[in-house]
Amino acid sequence: MIQVFTTGGTIDKHYFDANSEFRIAESLVPGMLQEAGVAEDYRLAELMRKDSLDLDDSDRARIRDAIQRCGASRILLTHGTDTMTDTAEALAAVSGKTVVLVGAMQPARMRCSDAEFNLGFAWAAVKLLPPGIYLAMNGKVFEAGRVRKNRAAQRFESA
Repeated sequence: MIQVFTTGGTIDKHYFDANSEFRIAESLVPGMLQEAGVAEDYRLAELMRKDSLDLDDSDRARIRDAIQRCGASRILLTHGTDTMTDTAEALAAVSGKTVVLVGAMQPARMRCSDAEFNLGFAWAAVKLLPPGIYLAMNGKVFEAGRVRKNRAAQRFESA
């Protein structure tokens, strides 16, 4: 069984006006997994609906506590890309579990989004990787603490 936690971020953003105002909407992750034909048992829990730039240390502690308390050994965490690396590093104390953080550069609600690919890739990664904290983005897996976001290139790369 895989535990999926959602925290918000671009993957679940919904833009609702011409000024690029947005809100974090209900997650599309369950629908994306269903459309992908994922029949495996998983649990989904929403931890928060925040842009990752709005996350603070107490939010990261809440995420870490939820991961440590859950009975699953494999956890998929949706997260905004701007501070995904910070949260991954804050999860360093988690042991004995495979935790994969995933997000998107464009909201899942947009026609041209990397969200579906990233989610599917992260799903495979969380099933195959040994215990540890990882980021899975755009076809690459990175270990926590060894990755950075290249904002100019809109991708993650080894640090």
